[in-house]
Amino acid sequence: MRIFTCVVAAALIALAGAENAFAEAEAGQGYFTVMGSYIDDDKDRAVEDDLAGGQFGFGYALNDEYNIEAVFSGAWLDGDSGGSPDQEHLGVGFDLQRVFRRAERFSPYLHAGVSYLTVDVTGATKEEDVAYSGGIGFLLDVFDSNAALRGEWKIRFERATNETNMKDNFFSLGFQIPFGAGTPKFVDSDGDGVADGIDRCPNTPAGTRVDAYGCELDSDGDGVKDSKDQCPGTPRGVSVDASGCPMDSDGDGVGDDKDECPNTVRGAKVGPDGCELDGDKDGVVDRLDECPNSAPGVQVDIKGCEIKAVIRLPGVNFETNSDRLLPGATSVLNDAVATLKKNPSITVEVAGHTDSDGAAEYNEGLSTRRATTVRDYLAANGIAEDRLTVRGYGESQPIADNTTRAGKAQNRRVVLRVIER
Repeated sequence: MRIFTCVVAAALIALAGAENAFAEAEAGQGYFTVMGSYIDDDKDRAVEDDLAGGQFGFGYALNDEYNIEAVFSGAWLDGDSGGSPDQEHLGVGFDLQRVFRRAERFSPYLHAGVSYLTVDVTGATKEEDVAYSGGIGFLLDVFDSNAALRGEWKIRFERATNETNMKDNFFSLGFQIPFGAGTPKFVDSDGDGVADGIDRCPNTPAGTRVDAYGCELDSDGDGVKDSKDQCPGTPRGVSVDASGCPMDSDGDGVGDDKDECPNTVRGAKVGPDGCELDGDKDGVVDRLDECPNSAPGVQVDIKGCEIKAVIRLPGVNFETNSDRLLPGATSVLNDAVATLKKNPSITVEVAGHTDSDGAAEYNEGLSTRRATTVRDYLAANGIAEDRLTVRGYGESQPIADNTTRAGKAQNRRVVLRVIER
């Protein structure tokens, strides 16, 4: 027991002067260790379990994962209450350690070893044999001196005692002190506060805020790091571009997450909601409004102009002496459909007119048929028939001179007379 006490005292003296040592030896470095042991011995030894031993060792870090260690161990065991003799165990051997997370403050390891063991039973025999051992341990950096606290469990198998298989458990605690004046165990090359051993982003720029793994923070979780995020408060789940700002699919300057009109025409002026501006509030956006200053509350057509008593249909023409529409008429009629849909309270009379050529009775019938064609087109495109009435006026209401070709062309017309608004 005196030997163990001296070893512990020597370790404490070394510990006090180890200010420049490593807490855990780096690859290529050596270390020494001293530990006291609580021994849970094999019951067949007939000795007391007790804090009655320890070990002293010199090791060498082969690489980042493995250490080899020369171990000197001793145990001084009192006989049990049945009067069994005391025992002294002395051993010398080698351990191989598999170290995990060497560069961190807490480094666990596995170990296995072989040793030459002598067992001296007081007043009886002194035996010797080869012993085998294995177990687990840890190193914990808790000292400003760069030394480490070391704890270990070892199970040892031997046959030195009366050629009987013996199995003992050692629970040890002590210190490990590296050789030399190396750098501290906690190495942080990029200065981000995360040790190199666990730093997944080892070249973080100075001053960058990082997470526990040394990688730059993405505070709003949008996939763009804070240093490059021009919109750092993006709500969760919002799709963003490379700058961390919400996507703006239609390029109107309003992010998709706030854009109530996501398919705005490129270049159109929009409000905060991403919808095109409508300065006079008539339901026709400024880009399409041909009458941008409509009075408040008036009914307007799809071009933003006030609907008068008559909705003219320029370009709605027919074949000679026929109610068959000529090409080009449908685009005008489609505008009329859109205007009526925009103003669902309006009912109209579809009024047909002709020039003065031919008999008056014939012209009246022709104008009715032409008005009916227009009514049918409107109804086929979604305008309720109860909003549409038909009347043919023939040649009775000219708006131009029937003696000229130009005047007759103006008189051959179909218009929509507003009956109710």
